[in-house]
This record gives sequence, structure tokens and C-alpha cells, in this order.
Amino acid sequence: MDSSTFPRLVGDVGGTNARFAWQADAATPLSDVTTLPCADHPTLQAAMQHYLARLGRGAPRWCAIGIANPVVGDHVRMTNHHWSFSVEAVRQLLGLERFLVINDFTALALSLPALASDEVRQVGAGQAVTGAPVGLLGPGTGLGVSGLLPARGIQRAIPINGEGGHVTLAATDALEESVIRRLRERFGHASAERALSGPGLVNLYVALCEVHGEAARPLEAADVSARAATGEDAHCVQAIELFFSFLGNVAGNLALSLGARGGVYIGGGIVPRLGRAIDNSRFRERFEAKGRFAGYLQDIPTLVVQARVSPALLGAARALDDL
Repeated sequence: MDSSTFPRLVGDVGGTNARFAWQADAATPLSDVTTLPCADHPTLQAAMQHYLARLGRGAPRWCAIGIANPVVGDHVRMTNHHWSFSVEAVRQLLGLERFLVINDFTALALSLPALASDEVRQVGAGQAVTGAPVGLLGPGTGLGVSGLLPARGIQRAIPINGEGGHVTLAATDALEESVIRRLRERFGHASAERALSGPGLVNLYVALCEVHGEAARPLEAADVSARAATGEDAHCVQAIELFFSFLGNVAGNLALSLGARGGVYIGGGIVPRLGRAIDNSRFRERFEAKGRFAGYLQDIPTLVVQARVSPALLGAARALDDL
């Protein structure tokens, strides 16, 4: 690997936090991983400069950022945060030789083959087929979706760069239909992200209160999950149940669309924080509930990514390796 491309800065930028890491050379793992709240910095470049100033190691040569947003052309405007920037302008401002910006779930997908066995946990049955496509989705501030597709003659699988979190949410029973109707009335389009994200969990709670003719409390996503865990609020408990049912449905659709016999991975920040709740939910039942293709899906494993350090940082580094 060309040593002139080091040192490198890599980042994983979501709607809530920006995580950065440093790579001194090709033989050195990522180091100095730091999480910065996006709200504390007016721009992406300000957050990057803050990290570099704290690090005190000079300027990187190459940089790659995985960002929770579609990346089309030079200008990037985040969907779930106010940051907006020109890729070329940031490159020049920081004096970078190369600045690569990719979707955060594209970066996460690139990291999947490198995850250790203790960084993933299987939920339900199924056995991965080596060399088959892999699916990836994950609720966080939004809903990221990606995957890996094998290609002949190429050592590494090709990541999918898409916006699958904005597909239309589908119902499988009367309660889900009632909830989706209220999401549609509120937002116009009831996308999967409107239910499968931090704000989406609150949306589900509010919609359920409306369905039952009761006033919703002013809760955040963490409040909903905490009150569900103690069982003190029946609507919060039901919101978590619906969350996993919808997640299983969307994950099953992704598995069918990609032929993801290599497995479907669940990333993002929410599911790992909910602990074993997914095991006791209808997630896997809904994942497999696809009529004539139930048997096909029963053989596909579903795995929760529970890495200690953001694996998207590793994926961003791998993206630079491929340039």
C-alpha cells in the first residue's frame, strides 16, 4: 500500500454524533477514536478541525467520511442535521490530498467482512452461505440500508449505495394499518424511517396513543425504551413491539430483494442499546413471514452488529484502500 497516502483521517458522521479516528500507516490499526456531538459544532469542517487540534499530530494526507446522507456530486446537505458542505471546499480548507465522502451505511457494509465473531450476535436460526449477497440495515437517527454484492474477478464484494430507509412502510395486521395511517396523515409519506429510527420510535408511541384515544407524553426515544423496559407504560411497551415487528418485515423484504443468503446484519445505535429485547420480539417471525418464501428466509441468518468501536470507521478506511 502506498505510504504517501498516510496519515489518514476517517470519520463516521450521523445525525447526532460525528466519530473520528486516525490511521498513522498501513500497518497500524485505527487509533484515537473520538465521538463529538454534531450539535456542538456549526459545520463538518469545524468538527474535523476540532478533532485534529485535540489530536495534535498535524494534517492528514487522505481522509474518508461515511455520512448519514445520500452523496451525489460535490454538495452534501444532511437529511437529519443542518450541516451542508462542498466536498472540494472542505478538502481545500483542510489541505487534504484526497477527500472521499460516502454514505455511512456504505462504509458500514465495507466493514462487515472484517468484524470479529464477538462483534456480531445472531438472532434466530439460519446459516450464512459463503460468497452470497449480504443485507444491512440499521435504525439510528435515521434508517440506513446497504448490502454487499459479490462480483467475479474482484476480491472484495461491492457495497450498495442507496436510500432504502425511505421505502414505503407496509402493514401486516389491523393495528399496523392504523398506526401507518396516522404516520401518513402526519408526514404525507409513511416511510420505513418514520418508524425505524430514534424519532420513529417516538412516532410509534404517539401514533399508538392516538389509536387508543389517549394523550401522548412528551417523551424522547430513550424515555420510550426505558419505560418499556420497566413495563410502566403499556403504550411504550407496544411501541417497542411494533418497532421490532416493522424491523423484521423490512429486513425480510431486503433479504428477498438482494437474495441475501449471506445474512442480514442489523447495525445502527438503537437495536444494540435495547439489549435482548429483539430476541423476545416478533422480529424473526415477521422476517420469515413472506408466504411461499418463508422457507427461503428461515435459512437466512440475522445478526446484530455490536462492535465496541464504530465499524463504519473501519469501512471508511477500507474505502480509501480501494482507491
